[in-house]
Amino acid sequence: MMKIVFTDADTVSVGDLSLSAFADHGTVIRYGVTAPGEAAERIADADIVLCNKTPLTADVLRSALTLKYIGILATGCNNVDLDEAKRLGITVTNVPGYSTEGVVQLVFTYITELFGNLGKYRASVAAGDWKKSPTFSYFPYPIQGIAGKTIGVVGFGAIGSRVAKVADAFGMRVLVNTRTPKSGMPYEFVDFDTLLHESDIVTLHCPLTPQTKDLMNAEAFGKMKKGAVLINTSRGPVVDEKALREALDCGKFMGAGLDVLRTEPMAEDCPLFGAPNCIITPHIAWAAVGTRAKLLEIAEHNLAAFLAGAPENVVNG
Repeated sequence: MMKIVFTDADTVSVGDLSLSAFADHGTVIRYGVTAPGEAAERIADADIVLCNKTPLTADVLRSALTLKYIGILATGCNNVDLDEAKRLGITVTNVPGYSTEGVVQLVFTYITELFGNLGKYRASVAAGDWKKSPTFSYFPYPIQGIAGKTIGVVGFGAIGSRVAKVADAFGMRVLVNTRTPKSGMPYEFVDFDTLLHESDIVTLHCPLTPQTKDLMNAEAFGKMKKGAVLINTSRGPVVDEKALREALDCGKFMGAGLDVLRTEPMAEDCPLFGAPNCIITPHIAWAAVGTRAKLLEIAEHNLAAFLAGAPENVVNG
């Protein structure tokens, strides 16, 4: 019987989704969360590991003598040493594309909140201000329409292309910067500097690579419009957080919407904590029940395909 270890099951289900389908493939050992120092011991005799964000370093992998398969319960793979896994003959898969609609929804939640100040108006009405208003409508907080604004989409995979399509539906001008421009698309493909100079909103949908780490730094922020908005739903290290804090503090930007940070959970000394006009959410773009159910369905399919000798969504092949 295969031994299947969930190292951080609490990151995908808080009791609202069943993991029972995986028991069809072996004996399941479930850990809610696994600290880095606990990983080696917990997977030492596992045949299969299912993890979301548990760091599986080269040393940890070398200690797992029976490990044959790692199913990453996410799209991003930077928590696993893929090269070492390949050297050891361990197949690693991920779950691509499952969270596209959730990420897109959050991107436009940030945009409509920052441009419409809905949170401030809701709080004002809840405080009784409308009851006291001498006029039928009052608008102390700025409201801007987004139709006609220019949105710069960095990265044009499944999520970036969907963001562009929704922005187009809102009547926005769409600029795209990507390593691999596609022909036949109704958007303007531009270089990175042009995107920074011309965009009212810059939204990041690129993977974390050595080239994209700190892509959005002080130099990049200096090229952006005054009053622009930055949105990051990709990976935290794509943004230099100290430089972003400085840009927010000095009023360079109207605001920022961030679902990812360099350190997660948020570090005690995170420079963006308490930053003005900065909406930070705790990595929830993928967290809708339906989205997580889709994630688990694909992950179980990946495992079944591997056991059948025809692995899919392999990321270290």
